[in-house]
Amino acid sequence: MSADLTDSTNRLGGSDVCAPAAVVRIAPPLASRERGAARPRRRRRVPHWLGVAPLLVFAAVVFGVPTAAMVFGAFTTPATAPDGVHVTGANLSASVRGAYLTALIGSVKLSAVTALIATVCALPIAYAVVTSRFRIVREAVLTASGVLANFGGVALAFAFVATLGNAGVVTGKFDLTDHGWSLYSFTGLSVVYLYFLIPLMVLILTPSLEGLRKQWREAARNNGANAVRYWWHVALPILTPALLGGFVLLFGSAFAAYATAAAMVGSSVPLVTMQIADALSGNVLVDQGNVALALSLDMVLVAGLVTAVHLPLQRRSARWLD
Repeated sequence: MSADLTDSTNRLGGSDVCAPAAVVRIAPPLASRERGAARPRRRRRVPHWLGVAPLLVFAAVVFGVPTAAMVFGAFTTPATAPDGVHVTGANLSASVRGAYLTALIGSVKLSAVTALIATVCALPIAYAVVTSRFRIVREAVLTASGVLANFGGVALAFAFVATLGNAGVVTGKFDLTDHGWSLYSFTGLSVVYLYFLIPLMVLILTPSLEGLRKQWREAARNNGANAVRYWWHVALPILTPALLGGFVLLFGSAFAAYATAAAMVGSSVPLVTMQIADALSGNVLVDQGNVALALSLDMVLVAGLVTAVHLPLQRRSARWLD
């Protein structure tokens, strides 16, 4: 018994106890070498802006180069001028006088009127689409709006001429000419523009109307507000930035439209796009290409001014509809 205890004590105090100590002395160097060998190399971080570099290059080529050429031409004389190419402000001065000014005012008037009417007409249509219980109605209206919003140009002009022109089917059946109707006028052109502006506005307003929460209507009803007061004090203030944003987009679409008006009314309705085309082709006066560039610069300035008004309102609307 005593011998067994002595042997056990010798084993514990001898090799069995010292062996773990030796392992402890060897383990740290091995572990550190393993950690050093397994440490990954640092990778160089790629700048985030490289991901959008192709888009920036594309925008610079497609938008920047034409814009620079337009600005340069608007402030210089043509190469065929007696004094050659030199800086001048005569082009901009000519673009806001006479027939050019009349055309610019006509385009602004047509765009503002049609955009306003389209905004007012599209709001109840979009609201009916959002609140409809039938999914097929919603999908059908939105699909049709997407098609009609992109339907324009010569095809749209031909369709209206065949329908509401002087010899159109509807005009002859209802004797609209005897009642003072004329498709080739400011009113007729406005009707044609509304054909694609109203569907476009429906597509714009549908997401904003979906952002109106049911709790807001319920809270207004619990406080004694009827439907009129709810729309006047709650819904419309929230939707106003979206409505103005849609109005700006419609204004720009109508302001820049060319093919439909050119194919239908020609020069009977003064529009700045028609004046630009005539100046570039030399139909009225020769060497008016730089004046046409000045008119284009006027259009860019008008569009930029309207957009600058819209941006802060859009940020305010996003806080409510998020």
